[in-house]
Amino acid sequence: MTNKLDRLLLLHLFQSFLTTWALMKASRMEPGNILTFVFYLLVFFFYRHVNRRMDLLQVSNRVALLTAVVFTSLYMLVDYPHYIELLTSRLYRFGILSVIFAGFVCLFYYLLHFLYSYTCDRKRLYQILLTRYQDVPYVYEGSRPRSSAFFSAFVNFIRRHTALSAFLCCLLCWLPYYLYQYPGIMTPDSINQFEQILGVVPWSNHHPWVHTLVFGFFYHIGYALTGDMVVAVSVYTLFQMCLLAGSVAYFISTLRTQKIRPFVLLLIMAFYALIPYNAVFSVTVWKDIPFAAAVLFFSCAILRLSVQNQVCAKNLLVFMISGVMICLFRSNGWYAFLLATPFLLFGFRRRAKAVYPPLFAALLIAVIVKYPVMSAFHVQQPDFIESVSIPMQQITAVICNDRYLSDEERALIEEVVDLTYIHELYNPTFADNIKELVRAGNQDYLAAHKNEFLKLWIDLGLRYPGDYLTAYVKQTYGYWYPDSFYLVAEAEGVSATDLGVSHTPLIGGPLVIKAKEIAIKLGSMVPVYGTLWSMGVACWVMLFSVSVSVIRRDYHRLICYLPCIALLLSVLAATPVATEFRYVYFLVLCLPFSLITAILPEETDAPV
Repeated sequence: MTNKLDRLLLLHLFQSFLTTWALMKASRMEPGNILTFVFYLLVFFFYRHVNRRMDLLQVSNRVALLTAVVFTSLYMLVDYPHYIELLTSRLYRFGILSVIFAGFVCLFYYLLHFLYSYTCDRKRLYQILLTRYQDVPYVYEGSRPRSSAFFSAFVNFIRRHTALSAFLCCLLCWLPYYLYQYPGIMTPDSINQFEQILGVVPWSNHHPWVHTLVFGFFYHIGYALTGDMVVAVSVYTLFQMCLLAGSVAYFISTLRTQKIRPFVLLLIMAFYALIPYNAVFSVTVWKDIPFAAAVLFFSCAILRLSVQNQVCAKNLLVFMISGVMICLFRSNGWYAFLLATPFLLFGFRRRAKAVYPPLFAALLIAVIVKYPVMSAFHVQQPDFIESVSIPMQQITAVICNDRYLSDEERALIEEVVDLTYIHELYNPTFADNIKELVRAGNQDYLAAHKNEFLKLWIDLGLRYPGDYLTAYVKQTYGYWYPDSFYLVAEAEGVSATDLGVSHTPLIGGPLVIKAKEIAIKLGSMVPVYGTLWSMGVACWVMLFSVSVSVIRRDYHRLICYLPCIALLLSVLAATPVATEFRYVYFLVLCLPFSLITAILPEETDAPV
């Protein structure tokens, strides 16, 4: 027994050393920094503590190890050049990277075990999450001050109308942004859709046509009632705020049926109502905002229909309508929905009679709108180059790295683009430069010879896999690397246009402007809080939540993560920009959903 304890002590000492080395490199410390010794002590005692918890509550080592390897790989794929920038020997580089990789795997392995030890302790967890109160009003004996009676009525209202309270709370907290950004934030993308509504330019599905129609519907209602273009735009903005707040209310209502404690619900409501980017996005005229709301609606509907077994007309209707919105409000939403459909069919096989009809109805409506309806209205479709941003960037990376190309390969590329200025135009994190170069060349030739270019892409990938991997990492890292900085929600006002709409704030002044600036910048200044502003952290939270469901053997809950997983994969397959928060706003909006879904009690679990 003593020998076993001694070996375990030596193992923890060694693992702590590896992890300290990894943390030293990740934090850009020098080896002589006294904080490295502090790291070592903290890590060592943490590992000892976690090992004792592991003895008390057994969880799967394989899942923890696999998740730790995934997290380590995602972190080091971007950060590793800093660890070896001063080394020239390949052997030394390999050795250093191996040590750091092992150190991070140990860190994430024990950290995951520490978190799993709580998420798998169902009894203790439900004592924290679940409430004992019943849906009855408070009754005060004897006379009470009027303020106490008012507070009692207020509490009872929140408990009886939790979803409505969440809805109103979000709108109230977002109202100052609505008044300051009145009639709404309109970027060049928004202006292009507005031009289509006014008939200045033809219909286009480059920005989803259905979203443009919804924007136009509320705009025309507002204009018919007031005759004022600014007010008319604000009517759509108000609708978008209500839609986003409605998705939050539906989520809160979903949790309320599980008797989650009010304090937990208040924390979730605070995330939506008080985090500034939610408020800014609620008044930004982008298709990404109603799309994110649709994803939260759809995910909650799946949770209700599967885990909570609430198969009723209301939830099935939400399931269908939000599914249609996912298919039609973003181009990648259609492909993600198709990807998720077989898994949804399998997951709901036992409720096929109830769930299959709205699922197939959503697909049918999307197909009808995308093809015969858009064709009848002569809606222009996005050009081919929009869908191949990543392959295009990978081929460009090979060219800019001056790799060998055969005469036939070079000739095929030059049929489409002029390579004279490609080195100057190539940006590994931004595909629009090369897309415009293709548009200025012969894009029709590319569209007509897809098979030849597919073969070229495969051949170059087999020949230069390192270039392809590096190009892919630089093109997508913002969505999965948790330490990438991106200024979120900095858009403001209405982009320059002569269409008759301009920024017309209803409140203003230096105090309002400064408060808005501080609120936006705090995410880049305050630790811990700043992680809520990270797309990569949202991705890691979702992966962790999936692993928790696996650890707890709640495999039927994995279906709840399908929408976010499929959509994230679609973004990673075709994103034109490495760091664009709105592309994965659905993932951030669903962050509380991802976490709490993994630890919700089962129907068979008795209340504590």
